[in-house]
Amino acid sequence: MFPGFSTAVWRKSSRSGSSGGACVEIAFVPATADWRKSSRSGSSGGQCVEITVQPSVVGIRDSKDAAGPVLAVSRDAFGAFLRAIDSGRL
Repeated sequence: MFPGFSTAVWRKSSRSGSSGGACVEIAFVPATADWRKSSRSGSSGGQCVEITVQPSVVGIRDSKDAAGPVLAVSRDAFGAFLRAIDSGRL
């Protein structure tokens, strides 16, 4: 199981068979998650990103589509991403 999602509610895709193989499951971010909008996002809309920091994962979503998909990455990977931005590598 992906770290930080041990208490998540997982739902198996209806396209996944019962005999194993290629199965897809999704987890929902808790409704109580504290989402923060990027300081680089303007107040007039446009390209906006929000994050929620959980015990061992960071959730990332489009602030204009709060009910849409969430990308989950490890806190270490997110930290490396931020350091790459700060250093000008991205």
